[in-house]
Amino acid sequence: MPYANYTSKEVESQGEAIYEQQIRDKVEPKDKGKFLVIDIETGEYEIDYDDLLATKRMLARFPNAVLYGLRIGFPSAY
Repeated sequence: MPYANYTSKEVESQGEAIYEQQIRDKVEPKDKGKFLVIDIETGEYEIDYDDLLATKRMLARFPNAVLYGLRIGFPSAY
């Protein structure tokens, strides 16, 4: 998903930093295998077994969110 104010590398870097610093300890290991979607501008996030559902919930809350997604406990989402 392209964003006007961010490169894909910036979204990835910011998303990973937020996850490591603010979220990881809250969700691992209890949510391992679920998808997590972070709004890199607010730090808010959604978790679901279905990445599309997590994304839709996040966009319902923050329509202009800049999103970064990952799969909890895995090196890649897919």
